[in-house]
Amino acid sequence: MGRVGRRLAMALVGVAVLVAYVAAGLLTWVVLVAVIERPPDLGAVALVALVATLGGGYLSFRIGTARLLAGIDAVELPRRRAPALYRRLDRLGAAMDRSLPPILIADLGAPNALSIGGPRRSAVVLDRRLLSLLTVAELEAIVAHELAHVERKDAFVQTLIVSVMRTLAGIVFLVFLPATLLLAGAARSLAWFAGRPHRAPDVEAAATRGVELIVGILLSVLTLLVLAHSRRREFAADRRAAEVTGRPVALARALAKIQRSADPAWRLRALLTIHGDERAGTRRILSTHPLVEDRIDRLLRVDDGSAGGTRRTDAR
Repeated sequence: MGRVGRRLAMALVGVAVLVAYVAAGLLTWVVLVAVIERPPDLGAVALVALVATLGGGYLSFRIGTARLLAGIDAVELPRRRAPALYRRLDRLGAAMDRSLPPILIADLGAPNALSIGGPRRSAVVLDRRLLSLLTVAELEAIVAHELAHVERKDAFVQTLIVSVMRTLAGIVFLVFLPATLLLAGAARSLAWFAGRPHRAPDVEAAATRGVELIVGILLSVLTLLVLAHSRRREFAADRRAAEVTGRPVALARALAKIQRSADPAWRLRALLTIHGDERAGTRRILSTHPLVEDRIDRLLRVDDGSAGGTRRTDAR
Protein backbone atom coordinates (compact mmCIF):
# COMPACT_ATOMS: atom_id res chain seq x y z
CA MET A 1 0.00 0.00 0.00
CA GLY A 2 1.40 3.35 -1.07
CA ARG A 3 1.63 6.53 0.96
CA VAL A 4 -1.68 7.86 -0.38
CA GLY A 5 -3.38 4.57 0.49
CA ARG A 6 -2.02 4.65 4.02
CA ARG A 7 -3.17 8.22 4.55
CA LEU A 8 -6.62 7.34 3.19
CA ALA A 9 -6.84 4.34 5.52
CA MET A 10 -5.82 6.51 8.47
CA ALA A 11 -8.42 9.09 7.50
CA LEU A 12 -11.09 6.39 7.41
CA VAL A 13 -9.99 5.14 10.81
CA GLY A 14 -10.16 8.71 12.05
CA VAL A 15 -13.72 9.04 10.80
CA ALA A 16 -14.65 5.73 12.47
CA VAL A 17 -13.07 6.82 15.76
CA LEU A 18 -14.91 10.14 15.65
CA VAL A 19 -18.22 8.44 14.89
CA ALA A 20 -17.74 5.97 17.76
CA TYR A 21 -16.91 8.68 20.30
CA VAL A 22 -19.71 10.95 19.10
CA ALA A 23 -22.17 8.06 19.32
CA ALA A 24 -21.03 7.24 22.85
CA GLY A 25 -21.26 10.90 23.86
CA LEU A 26 -24.71 11.34 22.34
CA LEU A 27 -25.95 8.13 23.96
CA THR A 28 -24.72 9.31 27.33
CA TRP A 29 -26.34 12.70 26.77
CA VAL A 30 -29.66 11.12 25.76
CA VAL A 31 -29.64 8.98 28.89
CA LEU A 32 -28.90 12.00 31.09
CA VAL A 33 -31.63 14.08 29.42
CA ALA A 34 -34.12 11.23 29.78
CA VAL A 35 -33.31 10.92 33.47
CA ILE A 36 -33.73 14.68 33.94
CA GLU A 37 -36.98 14.88 31.98
CA ARG A 38 -38.49 11.77 33.54
CA PRO A 39 -36.78 11.46 36.87
CA PRO A 40 -37.25 8.18 38.70
CA ASP A 41 -38.69 8.07 42.17
CA LEU A 42 -36.37 10.29 44.18
CA GLY A 43 -36.92 8.22 47.30
CA ALA A 44 -35.82 5.05 45.55
CA VAL A 45 -32.81 6.76 43.98
CA ALA A 46 -31.80 8.24 47.32
CA LEU A 47 -32.18 4.85 49.00
CA VAL A 48 -30.06 3.10 46.38
CA ALA A 49 -27.40 5.82 46.57
CA LEU A 50 -27.42 5.67 50.36
CA VAL A 51 -27.09 1.88 50.44
CA ALA A 52 -24.32 1.95 47.82
CA THR A 53 -22.44 4.71 49.66
CA LEU A 54 -22.76 3.09 53.08
CA GLY A 55 -21.92 -0.34 51.70
CA GLY A 56 -18.90 0.98 49.84
CA GLY A 57 -17.78 2.91 52.90
CA TYR A 58 -18.13 -0.15 55.14
CA LEU A 59 -16.19 -2.38 52.74
CA SER A 60 -13.52 0.28 52.37
CA PHE A 61 -13.28 0.54 56.15
CA ARG A 62 -12.98 -3.23 56.68
CA ILE A 63 -10.54 -3.77 53.81
CA GLY A 64 -8.48 -0.73 54.78
CA THR A 65 -8.26 -1.90 58.38
CA ALA A 66 -7.11 -5.38 57.33
CA ARG A 67 -4.51 -3.95 54.94
CA LEU A 68 -3.23 -1.54 57.56
CA LEU A 69 -2.79 -4.30 60.15
CA ALA A 70 -1.03 -6.51 57.59
CA GLY A 71 1.22 -3.65 56.49
CA ILE A 72 2.54 -2.54 59.87
CA ASP A 73 3.48 -6.05 61.12
CA ALA A 74 2.17 -5.39 64.62
CA VAL A 75 2.45 -7.82 67.54
CA GLU A 76 0.54 -7.80 70.80
CA LEU A 77 2.28 -6.26 73.80
CA PRO A 78 2.64 -9.04 76.42
CA ARG A 79 1.25 -8.29 79.86
CA ARG A 80 4.43 -9.51 81.49
CA ARG A 81 6.39 -6.81 79.65
CA ALA A 82 4.21 -3.94 80.88
CA PRO A 83 2.28 -5.10 83.96
CA ALA A 84 1.93 -1.60 85.44
CA LEU A 85 0.53 -0.26 82.20
CA TYR A 86 -1.97 -3.10 81.89
CA ARG A 87 -3.18 -2.56 85.45
CA ARG A 88 -4.00 1.03 84.55
CA LEU A 89 -5.55 0.04 81.24
CA ASP A 90 -7.80 -2.53 82.91
CA ARG A 91 -9.13 0.23 85.15
CA LEU A 92 -9.43 2.46 82.10
CA GLY A 93 -11.56 -0.12 80.29
CA ALA A 94 -13.85 -0.34 83.31
CA ALA A 95 -14.16 3.45 83.44
CA MET A 96 -15.10 3.54 79.74
CA ASP A 97 -17.46 0.57 80.17
CA ARG A 98 -15.77 -1.50 77.51
CA SER A 99 -13.37 -4.43 77.35
CA LEU A 100 -9.78 -3.54 76.67
CA PRO A 101 -8.87 -4.16 73.00
CA PRO A 102 -5.52 -5.72 72.08
CA ILE A 103 -2.56 -3.39 72.63
CA LEU A 104 -0.20 -3.86 69.70
CA ILE A 105 3.32 -2.59 69.17
CA ALA A 106 4.89 -1.92 65.78
CA ASP A 107 7.39 0.28 64.03
CA LEU A 108 5.21 3.13 62.75
CA GLY A 109 8.14 5.18 61.48
CA ALA A 110 7.72 7.81 64.20
CA PRO A 111 6.67 7.84 67.87
CA ASN A 112 2.93 7.72 67.47
CA ALA A 113 -0.22 5.77 68.27
CA LEU A 114 -3.34 4.91 66.33
CA SER A 115 -6.61 3.08 66.79
CA ILE A 116 -7.79 0.48 64.30
CA GLY A 117 -11.27 -0.92 63.79
CA GLY A 118 -14.56 -0.10 65.42
CA PRO A 119 -16.29 -0.63 68.75
CA ARG A 120 -16.77 -4.40 68.26
CA ARG A 121 -13.35 -5.32 66.88
CA SER A 122 -10.61 -2.83 67.52
CA ALA A 123 -6.97 -2.52 68.52
CA VAL A 124 -4.62 0.21 69.66
CA VAL A 125 -1.21 0.29 67.99
CA LEU A 126 1.72 1.92 69.76
CA ASP A 127 5.03 2.67 68.15
CA ARG A 128 7.60 0.69 70.11
CA ARG A 129 9.57 3.87 70.87
CA LEU A 130 6.71 5.15 73.01
CA LEU A 131 7.43 2.45 75.59
CA SER A 132 10.75 4.09 76.45
CA LEU A 133 9.76 7.68 75.66
CA LEU A 134 6.65 7.99 77.88
CA THR A 135 5.87 7.24 81.51
CA VAL A 136 3.18 4.73 82.39
CA ALA A 137 0.71 7.55 83.13
CA GLU A 138 1.46 9.16 79.77
CA LEU A 139 1.05 5.86 77.93
CA GLU A 140 -2.30 5.40 79.68
CA ALA A 141 -3.39 8.85 78.53
CA ILE A 142 -2.38 8.12 74.92
CA VAL A 143 -4.25 4.81 74.92
CA ALA A 144 -7.29 6.56 76.46
CA HIS A 145 -7.20 9.07 73.60
CA GLU A 146 -7.20 6.26 71.02
CA LEU A 147 -9.97 4.38 72.85
CA ALA A 148 -12.03 7.57 72.74
CA HIS A 149 -11.74 7.48 68.93
CA VAL A 150 -12.96 3.88 68.95
CA GLU A 151 -15.78 4.77 71.32
CA ARG A 152 -16.96 7.56 68.99
CA LYS A 153 -16.51 5.43 65.81
CA ASP A 154 -14.36 8.24 64.40
CA ALA A 155 -12.46 6.13 61.86
CA PHE A 156 -15.66 4.62 60.48
CA VAL A 157 -17.42 7.99 60.27
CA GLN A 158 -14.43 9.51 58.49
CA THR A 159 -14.41 6.63 55.99
CA LEU A 160 -18.13 7.15 55.29
CA ILE A 161 -17.55 10.86 54.72
CA VAL A 162 -14.85 10.06 52.16
CA SER A 163 -17.24 7.58 50.51
CA VAL A 164 -19.90 10.28 50.23
CA MET A 165 -17.40 12.66 48.64
CA ARG A 166 -16.42 9.99 46.10
CA THR A 167 -20.08 9.44 45.25
CA LEU A 168 -20.59 13.16 44.65
CA ALA A 169 -17.44 13.27 42.53
CA GLY A 170 -18.75 10.34 40.46
CA ILE A 171 -22.06 12.13 39.85
CA VAL A 172 -20.27 15.27 38.67
CA PHE A 173 -18.05 13.17 36.39
CA LEU A 174 -21.12 11.53 34.81
CA VAL A 175 -22.62 14.96 34.13
CA PHE A 176 -19.50 16.01 32.22
CA LEU A 177 -18.94 12.61 30.54
CA PRO A 178 -20.66 13.48 27.20
CA ALA A 179 -18.45 16.55 26.67
CA THR A 180 -15.38 14.55 27.69
CA LEU A 181 -16.16 11.84 25.13
CA LEU A 182 -16.72 14.36 22.33
CA LEU A 183 -13.43 16.14 23.03
CA ALA A 184 -11.51 12.88 23.27
CA GLY A 185 -13.04 11.62 19.99
CA ALA A 186 -12.18 14.85 18.19
CA ALA A 187 -8.58 14.74 19.39
CA ARG A 188 -8.04 11.09 18.43
CA SER A 189 -9.74 11.55 15.07
CA LEU A 190 -7.57 14.55 14.18
CA ALA A 191 -4.47 12.57 15.15
CA TRP A 192 -5.44 9.80 12.71
CA PHE A 193 -6.16 12.37 9.98
CA ALA A 194 -2.71 13.89 10.56
CA GLY A 195 -1.06 10.48 10.26
CA ARG A 196 0.19 10.51 13.88
CA PRO A 197 -2.27 8.29 15.79
CA HIS A 198 0.19 7.67 18.62
CA ARG A 199 0.69 11.39 19.22
CA ALA A 200 -2.89 12.28 19.95
CA PRO A 201 -3.17 14.86 22.70
CA ASP A 202 -4.25 13.25 25.95
CA VAL A 203 -7.63 14.94 26.00
CA GLU A 204 -9.08 12.35 28.37
CA ALA A 205 -6.46 13.23 30.97
CA ALA A 206 -6.94 16.96 30.42
CA ALA A 207 -10.72 16.60 30.62
CA THR A 208 -10.39 14.46 33.75
CA ARG A 209 -8.19 17.10 35.35
CA GLY A 210 -10.76 19.73 34.45
CA VAL A 211 -13.56 17.70 35.97
CA GLU A 212 -11.46 17.08 39.08
CA LEU A 213 -10.90 20.83 39.34
CA ILE A 214 -14.62 21.47 39.12
CA VAL A 215 -15.29 18.74 41.69
CA GLY A 216 -12.67 20.26 43.95
CA ILE A 217 -14.28 23.68 43.72
CA LEU A 218 -17.75 22.30 44.32
CA LEU A 219 -16.61 20.23 47.28
CA SER A 220 -14.21 22.75 48.79
CA VAL A 221 -16.69 23.84 51.45
CA LEU A 222 -17.47 20.22 52.28
CA THR A 223 -13.75 19.47 52.50
CA LEU A 224 -13.22 22.31 54.94
CA LEU A 225 -16.13 21.01 57.02
CA VAL A 226 -14.62 17.52 57.01
CA LEU A 227 -11.27 18.90 58.15
CA ALA A 228 -12.97 20.90 60.87
CA HIS A 229 -14.81 17.75 61.99
CA SER A 230 -11.52 15.85 62.07
CA ARG A 231 -9.95 18.51 64.30
CA ARG A 232 -13.00 18.55 66.57
CA ARG A 233 -12.82 14.79 67.04
CA GLU A 234 -9.19 15.14 68.14
CA PHE A 235 -10.16 17.73 70.75
CA ALA A 236 -13.10 15.55 71.82
CA ALA A 237 -10.83 12.51 72.19
CA ASP A 238 -8.44 14.60 74.29
CA ARG A 239 -11.32 15.69 76.55
CA ARG A 240 -12.56 12.13 76.92
CA ALA A 241 -9.07 10.86 77.76
CA ALA A 242 -8.64 13.59 80.36
CA GLU A 243 -12.05 12.72 81.81
CA VAL A 244 -11.52 8.98 82.20
CA THR A 245 -7.91 9.17 83.40
CA GLY A 246 -8.20 12.30 85.51
CA ARG A 247 -4.77 13.31 84.19
CA PRO A 248 -5.02 15.99 81.50
CA VAL A 249 -1.43 17.03 82.22
CA ALA A 250 -0.21 13.49 81.51
CA LEU A 251 -1.73 13.63 78.03
CA ALA A 252 -0.32 17.13 77.49
CA ARG A 253 3.15 15.92 78.48
CA ALA A 254 2.82 12.89 76.21
CA LEU A 255 1.84 15.04 73.23
CA ALA A 256 4.77 17.39 73.86
CA LYS A 257 7.24 14.51 74.15
CA ILE A 258 5.96 12.86 70.97
CA GLN A 259 6.15 16.13 69.06
CA ARG A 260 9.66 16.90 70.32
CA SER A 261 10.83 13.39 69.47
CA ALA A 262 9.40 13.58 65.94
CA ASP A 263 10.55 17.18 65.38
CA PRO A 264 13.38 18.35 67.70
CA ALA A 265 13.00 21.95 66.46
CA TRP A 266 9.36 22.06 67.62
CA ARG A 267 10.11 23.35 71.12
CA LEU A 268 12.17 26.27 69.82
CA ARG A 269 9.50 27.12 67.25
CA ALA A 270 6.81 26.93 69.93
CA LEU A 271 8.73 29.40 72.10
CA LEU A 272 9.22 31.79 69.20
CA THR A 273 5.72 31.48 67.72
CA ILE A 274 3.93 34.80 67.25
CA HIS A 275 0.23 34.42 67.88
CA GLY A 276 -1.74 35.25 64.75
CA ASP A 277 1.03 34.01 62.46
CA GLU A 278 -0.50 33.51 58.99
CA ARG A 279 1.14 30.12 58.43
CA ALA A 280 -0.12 28.84 61.77
CA GLY A 281 -3.60 30.05 60.83
CA THR A 282 -3.42 28.25 57.49
CA ARG A 283 -2.23 25.05 59.18
CA ARG A 284 -5.13 25.25 61.59
CA ILE A 285 -7.69 25.47 58.76
CA LEU A 286 -6.17 22.95 56.33
CA SER A 287 -4.97 20.29 58.76
CA THR A 288 -6.76 17.12 59.82
CA HIS A 289 -5.30 17.48 63.30
CA PRO A 290 -5.20 20.54 65.54
CA LEU A 291 -1.82 22.06 66.30
CA VAL A 292 -0.17 20.28 69.22
CA GLU A 293 0.21 23.65 70.95
CA ASP A 294 -3.58 24.15 70.81
CA ARG A 295 -4.25 20.67 72.18
CA ILE A 296 -1.81 21.19 75.03
CA ASP A 297 -3.32 24.59 75.86
CA ARG A 298 -6.80 23.08 76.10
CA LEU A 299 -5.60 20.20 78.27
CA LEU A 300 -3.84 22.60 80.63
CA ARG A 301 -7.02 24.66 80.89
CA VAL A 302 -8.90 21.47 81.79
CA ASP A 303 -6.30 20.84 84.50
CA ASP A 304 -6.63 24.41 85.79
CA GLY A 305 -10.38 23.95 85.98
CA SER A 306 -9.98 20.84 88.10
CA ALA A 307 -7.26 22.29 90.31
CA GLY A 308 -9.56 22.31 93.32
CA GLY A 309 -10.44 18.64 92.93
CA THR A 310 -8.53 15.48 93.75
CA ARG A 311 -5.80 14.49 91.31
CA ARG A 312 -4.21 11.11 90.83
CA THR A 313 -0.52 10.57 91.29
CA ASP A 314 1.38 10.31 88.01
CA ALA A 315 3.85 7.74 89.23
CA ARG A 316 5.86 5.67 86.77
